[in-house]
Formats: sequence, C-alpha cells, structure tokens
Amino acid sequence: MKWQRIPEDRVFRVNGKLMTVRVDPGETLLHVLRDGLGLTGPKAGCENGDCGACTVLLDGVPVKSCMVPAAECFDKEIVTVEGLEDRALTEAMLEESAFQCGYCASGFLVNLHALFDKHENPPKEVVDEWLASNLCRCTGYAGIRRGVERYMNKR
Repeated sequence: MKWQRIPEDRVFRVNGKLMTVRVDPGETLLHVLRDGLGLTGPKAGCENGDCGACTVLLDGVPVKSCMVPAAECFDKEIVTVEGLEDRALTEAMLEESAFQCGYCASGFLVNLHALFDKHENPPKEVVDEWLASNLCRCTGYAGIRRGVERYMNKR
C-alpha cells in the first residue's frame, strides 16, 4: 500500500484577513501565497533562500517564504508587501529610483519595514546588515541606500 498525502483546506491570517486555501502537505508558504491566494508580491527568485525576493513577515519577523513550510503558518500572522501600511518607505524608494526592474522590490520593502519596526533610527552598519539578506541584480544598491536615507530623514 502506498501512502498518499491529501491536500486540505486551511485558514491563513494574511494581511489582516482570514483566507482559506487548499494546501498540499510539504508546500511552501511562497506557493500558497502566490498560487493559492493570488498574492503576487512575494516573488519566486532562487527558491533556496538566497535572494530574498519572497520575503514576508511571519509574526513580524522577516522570513524567506520559499523556505517556510506552509503547514507551520496556520496560527501565525503573515504580512506580504500588499499588506504593508506604511507607504512612506515605498514613496522614498520611488523618489530615489531605488529599483530598476522591480523584481526584488517587495522583498526589500518587507525587510526594511521590519528593520524600521525594530530600530527607530538604525546606524548605517545595521541597515547594511539587513540589506545583505536581499539581492538586487539591477541597481547596485546605491538607489536603495538613498531611499533608506530619504525615508529616515522624513521620519
């Protein structure tokens, strides 16, 4: 007899709303968000935890959703870029042309949002440490750093 894993309907708390989606055992949070719930902010970049394009907040902590089993998220608060309420950070990034193609933008924005929730006025070294968990293949980070500085000056 061969064991078969059967998908189940599960309720997730995403961006402040309860959402029901069919989840296959072993499925990642990234694919539940994108394919099951239609939230396309988190991107499937490397799918091995290196690039950060899939970054979301899980109970306020930035995680790479491509590495998180969806089954571990049923009782947690998930926030994607679509659920971020502070638009000032996004505006500062846009004003500084921080992102060229935009593929990495949502991961950076979610990660930076968590940074500023944890540190009101972080020193450059702390910002650099947090930025290191996301990759941008287009801009060389200068615009992203200018966007961070603009945001910190507006706060």
